[in-house]
Amino acid sequence: MAAAAKKKLVVCGGNGFLGSRICKAATARGWDVTSISRSGEPQWASVSSSPNAPPWSKSVSWQSADILKPSSYQSMLQGADAVVHSMGILLEADYKGVISGKEPIVKGLQRAFSSTKSGTQNPLERKGNEDLTPKEADGQLTYEVMNRDSAITLAQEAAAQNVSSFVYISATAGTPILPQRYITTKRDAESAIATNFPRMRNIFIRPSFLYDSSRSFTLPIAAGGFVASMINSATGNRLTWLMGAGGVKPVKADAVGEAVVEALADEKIKGVVDVPDIEALATKAWRRGML
Repeated sequence: MAAAAKKKLVVCGGNGFLGSRICKAATARGWDVTSISRSGEPQWASVSSSPNAPPWSKSVSWQSADILKPSSYQSMLQGADAVVHSMGILLEADYKGVISGKEPIVKGLQRAFSSTKSGTQNPLERKGNEDLTPKEADGQLTYEVMNRDSAITLAQEAAAQNVSSFVYISATAGTPILPQRYITTKRDAESAIATNFPRMRNIFIRPSFLYDSSRSFTLPIAAGGFVASMINSATGNRLTWLMGAGGVKPVKADAVGEAVVEALADEKIKGVVDVPDIEALATKAWRRGML
């Protein structure tokens, strides 16, 4: 009896904090995994507790490409069963500049919290292999560019290659400390992908705050998030409008990685996958691994 063909998974952003964990979970199942990012293999000290590459990383094909230049990654999507977009940004350059002291506080925050910023040209109206071109005057990679337009374009390219499943890493909600555009661009991407590419099984993973011991600064934030989520839950979630994602139970990054792969393995899973579903899928994956 012939062995079942390996699933081929392509993770755009596979060298990141969450993307690398998706790659790890997929290799544990024996899948053929390709990571696409501008820099190729991760700087392991930035995504794990060790500067050394873990053994499982040898099972991943670490490729370099530019998410804004579809021609640089189209060939890598050929034959893929599933594609993941895990390349969104949490902070734009203006906000980072204020935090680092490189931008004047008032000017930087005014631009960061602007109600509108430009993305690229309409990704659904690109001609051929046309690159995505950021339209802000300084070429800034805005939420509109990275959270929305790059994801829509990747889904478009995946659909053109007859990829059966597409995962978009979204978020459960925004937070008061982030511009509203952070979450609206993610919701816009979800809507555009679901509407324009209905033949693919689209899965929208909506995690809350991600934590892991390899990033020690995330642990106290997560601890505060657990307390806030308990308070919010005790009020019947009446504080969600104020707290946003801060009122939702934080999730371990490894659990989200496992949940993504478990969702792809289960053909019945599609649409929005929120925090309770993420936890259930991660538990299912853990039990499978114990067998």
